[in-house]
Amino acid sequence: MSLIKLKNNALDNLTSFEGSASLGDMVLISSATASSSASIEFDLGSYKEYKFFFVNIHGTTTASLQLNFSTDNGSNYNVTKTSSSFLAEHTENNSYAAVGYRTTDDLAQSTSFQTLHKSSDYTNSDEGTSGFLHIFNPASTTFVKHFISRISSAGAARSHDHYTAGYANTTDDLTNIKFQMSSGDIDDGKILMFGLN
Repeated sequence: MSLIKLKNNALDNLTSFEGSASLGDMVLISSATASSSASIEFDLGSYKEYKFFFVNIHGTTTASLQLNFSTDNGSNYNVTKTSSSFLAEHTENNSYAAVGYRTTDDLAQSTSFQTLHKSSDYTNSDEGTSGFLHIFNPASTTFVKHFISRISSAGAARSHDHYTAGYANTTDDLTNIKFQMSSGDIDDGKILMFGLN
């Protein structure tokens, strides 16, 4: 395992690494800030990998952030998916802690929206959801499209650490992705979309 040494004095000016890693071609493509938004949609293109960052997503009610894909430029969000999910959680008062598989959040050849984290109670304004999602080679017309996510949420006086992985079971290229809450709107927060070659 090699050590990585930053070659610049400040991270905001970072242009290269010394070692076996590199910055690659990670490009900020788009970002969206929610304001009582029913959903947020992004166009996908020909990048080999997309990475989405969720920053302080806050719902209007107790709900989960969800996604679905489109193969027809956003006319329909109904791509067949298979996934698995598990969760670690812990309450602030230490009365409950657990790690377990989430059968309620997995999909088996389903066109339903994919849940990315356990429902959070957003009644307190300081509670929210942050994390990331990777989608691999969505423009492929040969292979299924894999995705993985990790979401941290704070709600109902507890912390959730939620992992989801799966694939969109289609050899059609994915043209769009849509994010929404399982109930209510995305009240606040930001989603950043990066492409990697």
